[in-house]
Amino acid sequence: MVQATLYSLDVIKDEARELLRQKLISRHQSIYTLRWYIPNRDWDEIESELERNDFLSRYRIVDLIGREEWRED
Repeated sequence: MVQATLYSLDVIKDEARELLRQKLISRHQSIYTLRWYIPNRDWDEIESELERNDFLSRYRIVDLIGREEWRED
């Protein structure tokens, strides 16, 4: 039986973008930094999802989210 994941790669990226928007993290910090803002019980699932998508927690946030696009208001 395959367990449904609460944290898809897109959800993880969205979480990172929101933390960046709030200026709680920096693009140059490691992905591991997200651990301080995500419930401990969920971190193993997130780390597994990252690894399935070829991301390691030591990579930088910018590697995860890629280039940010800015829209003019």
